[in-house]
Amino acid sequence: MKICVIGAGASGLLAAISAKEHGADVFLLERNSKIGRKILATGNGRCNYTNVDATCDHYNHPQFIKPVFEQFGPDKTVKFFERLGIEPKIEDEGKTYPLSEQASSIVDVLAYELERLNIKVFYESYVESLDIKNHKYYIKTNNQTYVADKVIIATGGKALPKSGSDGNGYILAQSLNHDITPIYPSLVKLKLDYPYLKQMDGVKIKASAELIHNNVSLHYEFGDVLFTKYGISGPTILQISRKANELLFQKEEIYIKVSIIKNLEFKDLIERFKNFNDRPIEMALIGLVHKKLIHPLLKEANIHPFHEQVKKVDHKKLMKLIHLLLDWRFLVVGSKDYDEAQVTAGGIKTDDIDPMTLESKIHKGLYFTGEVLDIDALCGGYNLQWAWSSGYIAGKYASKT
Repeated sequence: MKICVIGAGASGLLAAISAKEHGADVFLLERNSKIGRKILATGNGRCNYTNVDATCDHYNHPQFIKPVFEQFGPDKTVKFFERLGIEPKIEDEGKTYPLSEQASSIVDVLAYELERLNIKVFYESYVESLDIKNHKYYIKTNNQTYVADKVIIATGGKALPKSGSDGNGYILAQSLNHDITPIYPSLVKLKLDYPYLKQMDGVKIKASAELIHNNVSLHYEFGDVLFTKYGISGPTILQISRKANELLFQKEEIYIKVSIIKNLEFKDLIERFKNFNDRPIEMALIGLVHKKLIHPLLKEANIHPFHEQVKKVDHKKLMKLIHLLLDWRFLVVGSKDYDEAQVTAGGIKTDDIDPMTLESKIHKGLYFTGEVLDIDALCGGYNLQWAWSSGYIAGKYASKT
């Protein structure tokens, strides 16, 4: 049984190792000159390689994930990597890193395992086409054509294209009659339409952020929020971005609501301004909010001049200012592109894939893993966990005759 794995990223490496351990003759085709380039970029170089609390409910198609996780979930992933030498360091919310805190540790032990198992990797091999003739797969690369009994497509999505993910897996899948759902960047910075962004550029605050659609809050996060000259960023925004881009793709109007005051209520703010009645309105905000946000807030509330005393500010305008401190809304008009996204949302339709084995229902002997499928989750180790789980399961079943 000869198996070709296309892509030596997280899911492809697990697929190759799993297939070999289950008795198959396996080889890898990798377009780069090294394995695991995207792994090295994860977790700010620390590699949040799993989340010990991950369940199928953390993903967009939980029922599809369930049979895979039942066979190879976070617990087995941790044990697999312990066997390879990775000591886990579990942090808040189940995020798990190598004790070395180096993403290179993950790549190094996987590279060693490939060598130990004598799995051949053909580097700088870009797959140009994939054909089926007489129950064999013909994999044409920029260098030569390979023949295999089975193929595992583990090419990733389109996120972080400098790592080699350019969406080629979708083209290969479509050439073999698989449908692709709409794709868009996820875990990505958002672009806003707001006139005062340049003044707010670089301001980082702890605040709550919510995705608002039709005046309904769809997603709430609390943590670091970073304003930029193009829009808004930070861990909170990355988590919100998946749903935001989904709605933007549907041409819906959406807003980010930021509450920059977290421990004072409306009545407390009214009391503050009463106490500072004789101060210029600008000074009444000093010590309450970041200085670079004061002028944008006053402009938004239509309060001018900034040196006007609080007691002389029109009551409606003052109420508007207080409201903004608790509920400041920004129109979302887009996001950064795939080169700054951590994940691709969308991909190969799961309806055409066997959720137990990850084999195509259209072509026997064709398997899909990782991000190339329409599976994604939020930050926190969930996406890499899917890569390991799906890779291991595809490799296991592909090795069966």
